[in-house]
Amino acid sequence: MATSREQPDDQAVPHQKHARHKIFLGAAPGVGKTFTMLSEAHRRFERGEDIVIGIVETHGRAETAKLIEGLEQIPRKQLQYRGTVLEEMDTAAVIARHPEWVLVDELAHTNAPGTIHAKRWQSVIEILTAGINVISTVNVQHFESLNDTVFEITGVRVRETLPDAILDEADEVVLIDVTPDALINRLMRGDIYAKEKVPQALSHFFRKGNLGALRELALRKTADEVDEQLQEYRENKRISETWATQDRVLVCLTPRPIAEKLIRHGYRLARRLKGALWCVYVRVPGTILNEKSEATLQKLAEMTRNLGGEMVIIEDEEPAREIIRFAKEHQVTFMVMGQSVRTRLQEILWGSVITRIMRETSNINVLVVADSGADDKTP
Repeated sequence: MATSREQPDDQAVPHQKHARHKIFLGAAPGVGKTFTMLSEAHRRFERGEDIVIGIVETHGRAETAKLIEGLEQIPRKQLQYRGTVLEEMDTAAVIARHPEWVLVDELAHTNAPGTIHAKRWQSVIEILTAGINVISTVNVQHFESLNDTVFEITGVRVRETLPDAILDEADEVVLIDVTPDALINRLMRGDIYAKEKVPQALSHFFRKGNLGALRELALRKTADEVDEQLQEYRENKRISETWATQDRVLVCLTPRPIAEKLIRHGYRLARRLKGALWCVYVRVPGTILNEKSEATLQKLAEMTRNLGGEMVIIEDEEPAREIIRFAKEHQVTFMVMGQSVRTRLQEILWGSVITRIMRETSNINVLVVADSGADDKTP
C-alpha cells in the first residue's frame, strides 16, 4: 500500500525546490523495507537519476548486502567512543555531495555520541532542508504515539522513538506488508537474525500474535496517512462531494427514548461496514434541558463510547445545517436518523430536517428508523 501527496507546482515558486521524503514503513524487522528501498534505488540509477547511499544497515543479510553493489556510498563518519570505533552517516558529506536522492536506513536510530544530531531522523531533516530528496525506512513500533500500545502488545519497551510528524509530513509512505506466517518462516530460515537468536525471538517479539497486532498498527497508520492526504487533496481542489473511500456512520441524536435504538443501529452498521461511528447531538443555543434529558445525554455518550464510537455535542441555531456541515467535513457515507416527532403542519411551517439533509447532501445514504414511541415530546 502506498500513499503520496500531490507534488507542488515548482514553476509557481521558481526559486524554491521541494525536497521529497519517501518512507518505507514496516510492522517488524525483516519485512523487507531495506531490500525494497535498495531495489528501487537500482531502478532509479538505471533511469539515470543521481542516487547515493547515505547509510544502509544490512544486519548480515546476504541478499540485502548484495543489493548495495553498484550504488555509490557516502563514506561513513568514524567516531571514537570508550575505546571503540563507531560508524554513523556523515550528514555533512551527504550535503556536500548533494545528490538528487539519498538512502537513509532506520530513521529511529540513535546516533553515537559526538554527532551533531542525537537521532538519525534529525539528520534527515537537515538533508531535506538542504534540498536533497530522501528515501528512508522505519518500523511502526518506533512512533512515539504508539509506544505504550506496542509495550502492551509485546511486553517490550521500545527506547528508540521518533515523532509521528515525520510520517505525517512525508510525501510518500509505502507499507511493506508481510503476513505473520511468512515473517516467521523468514526468521526460521535465518533471513532476519542469526540462527542462534531465532528461539529467543520466536518466544518474545516474534510471537505470531504480536506480529499480527503490529501488522494491524502499520496498516492503520498507513490508512490514517491516506485519509489525511485525501482530505488535503479535496480541500486544495475544493471538492465538497462525499467520496466513499471508507464507510463512516453518523447517528443524529436527541435525548429521546429512540436514541439508544439509533445508536445500536449505527453501531451494527459501522461494524458490518468496518467503518467509523459518530453520534451527534445539536443543541440550539439557549435551550435548557431538564434534568432527565441531561442524564439521558450522559447515558447516550457513555453508550457510544462503550460501542467504540465518538459522541459530539455541537451548538447551532439550525441543527440541520450543522449536521450537514459535520457530515461533509467527516466524509460520512451513512446517516442514521429517528422518525420526526413534528406534526405535518410543523414540517410545512419550519421544514423537515430529514428532507433538508437529503436535499443538501450527496452520496450519503440516510436510514430513517421508525419510532414506536413517536408521541414522546421530550425536548
